[in-house]
Formats: sequence, C-alpha cells, structure tokens
Amino acid sequence: MSTDIKTGEKMIVFIVNKKEYAISVSEVKSIEKWQQPTRVPGVAPYICGVINLRGVVTPVIDLRVRLGSTDNEITDETRMIIVQVGDIEVGWIVDEANDVITVHQEEVESSPESAEKEGQSWVTGIIKHDQRLFNIIHAGAVLDKSVQGAPVH
Repeated sequence: MSTDIKTGEKMIVFIVNKKEYAISVSEVKSIEKWQQPTRVPGVAPYICGVINLRGVVTPVIDLRVRLGSTDNEITDETRMIIVQVGDIEVGWIVDEANDVITVHQEEVESSPESAEKEGQSWVTGIIKHDQRLFNIIHAGAVLDKSVQGAPVH
C-alpha cells in the first residue's frame, strides 16, 4: 500500500493499545464520545454492534480488539472515530483521540517490512513528527477480513 501524504496534510492522532496512530482528516467524519452500541448477533468479535448517529445506523468496530488487545476498558478518554470507508461510515473505538498534526512529506516513511510480516497490513507508513512516531493506518484494511494478525472469526 502506498503512503500518499501531501505536505501540509492534517492527520488525526489516536491511541490504541498504547501505540500512536494517525489517519488523514479527510477520512474522518467526526470524533464522538463513547456510546454503547447495540449488539448484533453472529458478527466477528471486534464488531461491537451499531449506533444511531444523527439518523444514520453506523457499525462500530473496537479497533483495540481488531489490533489485538485484550485490555479494552472504557474510560472517560475512550472515543469513537467515525471514518468514511467507501460509501460506508464506520465507528472505531479507540483509547484516546486528542491531537491533530500537520504533516510534511519529508516526515513520512514507508511502512517497515516487519509490519507486513507481522500481519499489520493496515499500517501504510510511519510519520516522524516532533520526536514522536505515528503509524499511518489504512481505514479500508481495518475492515478487510483477509488482513492477518487480527482476531477474525
């Protein structure tokens, strides 16, 4: 997967399992406080259910489970990032989402080969910004059942 980050692009930074990730603001519809989803039977364990968000039924994925965490406590910092994947809106449950950064092309590097080997094909690159590292996450890959390394049943 390519990392096409333009100079000056804004990225939302969020935390999952004590790791920092970034996603382009253009892929994010909104960031919401935690809402309890309505369970849906017979779905993968990382799918929490659905919420009614301003009249739109929105599926909710616990990104913490999807990325392999077993500690998924809901706190005051827990957020739902509503992302646009194709023509679908999907909510991601994350530990925190509280930062927006402006990225420059020279701060972006390709995803390390080790990420692919570890089955983390949702990481498309790395941002080195202000002495911090952020994994750039690919929204569509989070939904792809063929992604290995995540608990898909």
